This record gives sequence, structure tokens and C-alpha cells, in this order.
Amino acid sequence: MPEIQMPKLSDTMTEGTLVAWKKKKGDQVSAGEVLAEIETDKATMEWESPEDGTLTEIYVQEGGKVNVGDKIAFIGAEGEEAPKKEEEKEKEKREKEEKPKEETPKTEEKEEKKAAPPKAEKRTEKSGPKIEKVEEARVKASPVARRIAAELGVDLSIVNGTGPEGRVTETDVRAAAKSAVAASDHRGRLEAPTKPPPPIKAGESARIQLSGMRKIIAQRLVESLGPIPHFYLTIDINAGPLMEAREELKSAGEGADAAKITVNDFVLKAAVMAAVKVSRVNSSFDNDAIVQYADVDLSVAVAIEDGLVTPVIRAAQDKSLREISALAKDLAHRARNKRMKPEEFQGGTFTVSNLGGMGIDSFSAVINPPQGFILAIGKITKIPVVDDCDQVIVGHRMSITMSCDHRVIDGALGAEYLKELRHLLENPALLMV
Repeated sequence: MPEIQMPKLSDTMTEGTLVAWKKKKGDQVSAGEVLAEIETDKATMEWESPEDGTLTEIYVQEGGKVNVGDKIAFIGAEGEEAPKKEEEKEKEKREKEEKPKEETPKTEEKEEKKAAPPKAEKRTEKSGPKIEKVEEARVKASPVARRIAAELGVDLSIVNGTGPEGRVTETDVRAAAKSAVAASDHRGRLEAPTKPPPPIKAGESARIQLSGMRKIIAQRLVESLGPIPHFYLTIDINAGPLMEAREELKSAGEGADAAKITVNDFVLKAAVMAAVKVSRVNSSFDNDAIVQYADVDLSVAVAIEDGLVTPVIRAAQDKSLREISALAKDLAHRARNKRMKPEEFQGGTFTVSNLGGMGIDSFSAVINPPQGFILAIGKITKIPVVDDCDQVIVGHRMSITMSCDHRVIDGALGAEYLKELRHLLENPALLMV
């Protein structure tokens, strides 16, 4: 059976972090059974085993970072052992380094015999540096660990490996680079800080290492706000009819809480229908052209512990209000429980981000490239309004801000879309047809 490699779980993923193994070495696994939790550049998700067999070897320990395509485990048939490719490479390397010793001319050997210093001393003096290189070559270490060691000036031969069979991991190398104890114990061969960083005291700031997800969020926001010319359109809609529709559904005796139609479900359905009506907004910029999509693939922003993800409801124009409601709840639940599949949060033609449930009145969102726009939904607020009879009454208002890519959507086109969106939300019966 093939060795299991770090999978490419998103379109922008170049490396992954092995968060946790759900199986241990020697366990029987079945195809489709959860094998590990992997953090990509977008989310932490459960990864299923692609093979039936026995988890014979684990090459990457929990917390280790691995490039896409690097081996992380071996699942073999009964009695099958993992191949020892790494050891064979190291053996070849040792043989190449030791080969010059065997090719020493005979005349040079005679001169060495006549020399005054003892043979043992001369051999030790000349071959010392080579022996040290050989020792480093014999160390079992992952390719990533060797690369990091070279960058940080860490001597692999003095690093204690915590991986399988004592293999040195990237975590071991980084720990050794920060350890003043390692530097003093090994006579300064390890180029590391002379003093360990002082502990954080009460009232002082802490430096928190970015997760893979936070790094990609930061990167994509810079990529978005930098080259994409944003402009913003805001409307306040009369949310009274939405509230009435919700009350009617509630009084009609909806089922369990999970099946209830929420105000956000109405917003999602209206956003899709408006995009069908004003189809030119369902587009993205592509160098020398604008791509107008046939399907409305709706991305829904979901906040999770370490950031946010945008699972996609595919071909949302073909789905009813209740179907969109069920899919949105299912995707959000699985996103928060790390059970999403990569294809479920890739793509999307535009995004809806709703912070109304968190008490936000209004906000402007950043476009998720290469999409053409994103809708930012605020909370429903009670305010005094003037009705058609010039009477001041209590009204319900909801703020919606549309962030547009000006290369794709002009002001007039964005206004046309928001006009249709307002019409649908203020007449929610149209959403239930």
C-alpha cells in the first residue's frame, strides 16, 4: 500500500499542521474513518483515512508542520512493514562522504607512516570535521527539520528527536534553537540565544504565534484591500414584514429549533434571488475579462474559534427557503465541529456575512477574492419612524452594506441589486414561493 501524504485540503494550501492523531500506531483503520485532525490555511478539519489496513508508522507527531505531498504515515496490510526510504538515502550520503578516505594515494599513505605524530592522533585531527558531518547525516530527521536546522544553524547531531524511533522533527529543531541549556551543554556548537526569553509577568503583553488560518486570513485581506478597489453602498430596510413573517411561522407551529426559519435564512434567500434578477453582479474580475457565473454559489461567513470560514451553498438559485435554511445550519454546525470537506468551502460567487446576532448595528466587510461583492448584515433595531400617514411609530430597521469590486460592479449596478434585495426582504412572501 502507498505511504500516506499530507493532502492538499484547500486550493491555496502549501503546508499543513498535524493537530491530533485520532488513531495510534498499530491500530486497525478503515477507509473513511477519521484518522487525524489537520489545520490548513483555512480551517482545522478531520481527515479520513484513504485506505484500509494497519497504521504501521506515524512519521509526523502532533503539532508538526508538513509540506503538501510529504509523507505523514504508512498504512500497511497485515504484516506489511513501512519502507525505509529515508534510511537508504542517509546510507548513500554517508558512503559519498566517506569515499574520499578510501581513494587516498598510496604515496601519501607512505608519507603518513614516516611522519612523527602517532597515527591515531593524525587520523583524529584530519578526519574530525568529516566525522562530525557523518554524525549529522546519520541523524534521523524529516526534510522540513533539516531545512529549518540549516536556516537556524542547528547541529542535528545534538538534537534529541521526539518523533518515531527518535526522528528529529521541526518542533525539536525550533525548541533546540531557543534552548540556552542545549547551547551550554554542547559547547556552543548550537547557535541559539544565550538567555531564554523571560516569562510573561502579570499585566504584560503576550506574543501569540499565528495559526495557519490566521496567517491566510491576514494574507488574503491584504490581497483584497490592496489591489481590489472597494466601494460601499448602504441601505436601511423596513424589517417589520420580516419580523411578522417570522411570527407567523412560529405561531403556525414550526418543528424543532433546528428546523426553524430564521431572519438570516430570509436574508440568504433574498440575496440569491436578487442575484438571479440582477445577474451581472454574480461575477468576478479575471485580468482582461469579467466572468459572469451561471450558478449562484452562495458563501456564508461562519465564525469559528480561530477565525472564520465561508462554506458554500452550491446552485443556491435552485433551492427553496427551507432548503437553504437547512444547508446553512448544517454547514455552520460542521464547520464549528471541524467536519467540513475541502470542496465545501472553496469557490463561491459572493458572500453574506451577518453580525446582527452579535449586536452589531452596521459594518463594512472585506471582499473575499476573487468574488465581486460581499453583503454585511447588521441587527434589526427598533427606532421611531414616520409612516405613510406622517405619524411617528415604532419601526424595525436593518442595515445592509454592500462592498463592491469597482472593476466588476459600478455604483448604478450595485444600487440596482440593493433595490431588488430591499423589495424581496420587505415582501417576504415572495421568498416562500
